Amino acid sequence: MLTWEKLLCAERERSLPNGAGNSRDIRSEFRKDYHRIIGSASFRRLQDKAQVYPLYRGDFVRTRLTHSLEVSSFAKSMGDTIFTRLINNKTPEIDEGVRENCCDILECAGLIHDIGNPPFGHFGEFSIRQWFKDNFPRLKYKDTPVEQLLSEQMKADLLNFEGNAQALRVLSRLHCLIDMQTGMNLTFALLNTIIKYPTSSVEIDSKCGDICKKKMGYYVSEQELFRKITEKTGAVGCRFPLTFILESADDIAYKTADIEDAVEKGLISYDIIINELSGERFSGMCENEAERRVLDEAVEELKKSRASAEKLRMESPEKAAVSRWIVKLQTRLIYAASDAFCENYAEIMNGGFRKELLEVSEVRVLCRALGDIAFRYAFRSEGIVRSELSESAVMTFLLDKIVGATLSFDTGCARMYDRDLSEVLSKNYIEICRRACEGKSDAEQCYFRLLLATDCVCGMTDGFAREFFLELQGVKISQNY
Repeated sequence: MLTWEKLLCAERERSLPNGAGNSRDIRSEFRKDYHRIIGSASFRRLQDKAQVYPLYRGDFVRTRLTHSLEVSSFAKSMGDTIFTRLINNKTPEIDEGVRENCCDILECAGLIHDIGNPPFGHFGEFSIRQWFKDNFPRLKYKDTPVEQLLSEQMKADLLNFEGNAQALRVLSRLHCLIDMQTGMNLTFALLNTIIKYPTSSVEIDSKCGDICKKKMGYYVSEQELFRKITEKTGAVGCRFPLTFILESADDIAYKTADIEDAVEKGLISYDIIINELSGERFSGMCENEAERRVLDEAVEELKKSRASAEKLRMESPEKAAVSRWIVKLQTRLIYAASDAFCENYAEIMNGGFRKELLEVSEVRVLCRALGDIAFRYAFRSEGIVRSELSESAVMTFLLDKIVGATLSFDTGCARMYDRDLSEVLSKNYIEICRRACEGKSDAEQCYFRLLLATDCVCGMTDGFAREFFLELQGVKISQNY
C-alpha cells in the first residue's frame, strides 16, 4: 500500500550539507523546484518547439511552451479538486499539507512533462526511432559493428526513443545547474510524477492493457536513478499516483487545443465538429446512456455558444463559438478525470490501477472523438504531411552527421569533418558524455556516444534545427567568427 508520507519524498539526488541552506527561505522543496524550472534554459527552449505545427509563425497556435503552461494549470486545478474532495470525505492521510504539496508537484510536472521532446513535435520522436531502425546495421564503433556491441536494452532504448525517457535524462543529467552529474536536481516526488511509464525499453507491451507498459520511461543510463527514485517514494512496480492526474491534464490540454488550433488554421470547421459528434461513428462507440448523453450535451453546448456569438455580432461567430466551447469542455473533462481518480483511489493507492482516468469515465467516447477528428482533418492534412516530409529530411541529415561525429570524436581516427562538427556541438553535453564513458567498456562508451547524438538533436529548437541543417549543407554560410 502506497503512503503519502513516503510518496511526497522531498529528497534530491544531490543533497546540501547540513546547515548549508538559507534559513530565511520559507519555501517548501516543491516550490523551490518550481523556481528552478521556470528559470531554466531547458524550459525556455519550449517556446520554439512545436506542439503540432512546426515553424508556424502565427501567435494563436500553441507551442510546447504554451501547451506546458496549460497542462500545468489543469494539473494543479485537478489536484486541488481531487484532494479537497478527499479531505472532505475524511480520507486517511490526506490533509491540507498533502493537498498543497500535491498541487505544487502537479504544477511543476505540467511545466516539464514535455521538456525532453525533440524538434518538430511527435514526428521528431518518430524520426529518431526510424533513423536507428534504418541505420543500426551500418554503424561501427572502433571498427566493431554497433549491433554487436550494444546489449538488447541499449539497442531497444534507441529503437524505441521516447520524449518521456529523454525528459528524465534532461532533468537529471543534461541541464547543468550546479554540476554535470545531477542536472536540475529536482525532488524525487516530482521526478517520479513525470515518469509516465515505469518500464524499461525491453519490457514494453503496448497490447497488454497495462498503461505502465505502453512505452518506456527511462534509459539504461538512468536505470539506477529510476530505481532510487521509486524506492525512495515507495512506488515500486507501479505508477506514482500523481502521474495519473498529470496524464489526464496532458490529454485534456492537447485534445481540446488541437481542435481549437485546427479551427483557427481552417482545417476543421464548426459544421465538421457538429456533424462528427452527432454522427454514427462515435455514437456507435458508446457503451451506455451516460456516454451518449455526454456527446449530445457537447453538441448542444457548441450550438448555444454559436447562438451567443451571433447575438453579440462577433466577427467570426463560428470560431468564437468553438473557442468558448473549448473552455467549457475543458472544465467538463477536468471534473470527469477528478471523479475517476476519487472513485478509483483505493486501487490507485494499492498500485493495481492500470488504466487512464479518462478511459474509465463517462467522457471516454468524447475524448476519443476529439482525438480522432483532429487526426483525420488536421494531422493528415496536406500542409502537415508536407511539413513532415521536410522535417524528416532535416532530422535524417542531422542524425547522419551528428552520429558520425559522436562515434568518432576522441578516438584518434575521426575524419576532419567529424572533428570539426564535434567542436560546434554542445560543450556541456560532450563533457557529460566524456565523464559517463570514463572507465567503461566499449559497449557502454558506444551507447553513451549514441545518447550524446540524441541529446544534441533533442536539445535543438525547431528553428535552430532548421538553421543548423541549412548551415551544414552550405546553404547558409556561417560568419560567427
